Amino acid sequence: MSDSTTEPPIRLRPLGSTGLDVAELALGTWGLSGDGYGPVSNRDAEATVRRAVELGVTLFETSDAYGKGAAESLLGRLLETHPHTQIATRHGVDRSEKPARKRFDPAYLQGCLDRTLERLRRPAVDVYLLHNPTEETLRNGELRAWLRGLKASGKVRCWGVSAGSTEVGYAALEAEAEVIELAYNAFHASDLANLGSAIAEARVGVLARSVLAYGLLAGLWPVTKTFPEGDHRRHRWIDAEEMATRVRQLDALRTLQVGDVFSLRGAAVRFVLANHLVSAAVLGPRSVLQLEQLVREAGKGPPYLDEERLAALPVKLAEMGIQGW
Repeated sequence: MSDSTTEPPIRLRPLGSTGLDVAELALGTWGLSGDGYGPVSNRDAEATVRRAVELGVTLFETSDAYGKGAAESLLGRLLETHPHTQIATRHGVDRSEKPARKRFDPAYLQGCLDRTLERLRRPAVDVYLLHNPTEETLRNGELRAWLRGLKASGKVRCWGVSAGSTEVGYAALEAEAEVIELAYNAFHASDLANLGSAIAEARVGVLARSVLAYGLLAGLWPVTKTFPEGDHRRHRWIDAEEMATRVRQLDALRTLQVGDVFSLRGAAVRFVLANHLVSAAVLGPRSVLQLEQLVREAGKGPPYLDEERLAALPVKLAEMGIQGW
């Protein structure tokens, strides 16, 4: 493990108009929970969280559904002595039954929140997110009333929505969400682009997830890449021809590999950070090594990428058949 002084400091950004400042690199815990990509040892998970604190990460993103609460418990135990850190958690997935189902009724969510606070060992959640609701859900008057009362209860500092589409994002803004979490990366930029003006006008904080497109944008896969059981990507990308096409499309990103941008992984992270609407890029490393690589390759600050090459990227992506713009 390298000494923390060898890594560039992680810069702070405002989380919209919430009054919170967050490090521009956040640590997501889905991968660390073992749910998304297969088992991770407790030792590796703990070491990654501890190293993130050392490197200056302030925001940790989780869910009560990750490991059926185990990810929240991990953060609660390891961050209890670091009161400057912040936790964003997502609720609305009920895994008590199989298959799991979405639940956003206030009584259920209130129970989840109370149990989350116990696991986190904190009096309040810094960022409370609904976990991929529908537009119809966000227009429910009873839910909206409950959300409005969250801050008054003292158990939540701000609330928002982890949105799966532009339409849900607009519904979140209509409901006066203070934070929106969106999938945002070089291959999928359309949701944030569509919502950008409304987000800026409302001064809403943005958490960018899927920064590396589940690992694709790291540029380390062969065209014959496959995934083991227990890895969600095994079922997400089951077509060998599609996988080969996606790997070849990475050539569009290689135009950003100039100067101090040494890897596609670094280019992908910097692409996200180059958008001024983004408050934090939520990264999902599963080891200390991966975390240190990502922090180091995020660079020393703006300009994150060559501006001319960044401006030309949409054309390059279109030429390679990327439709996420």
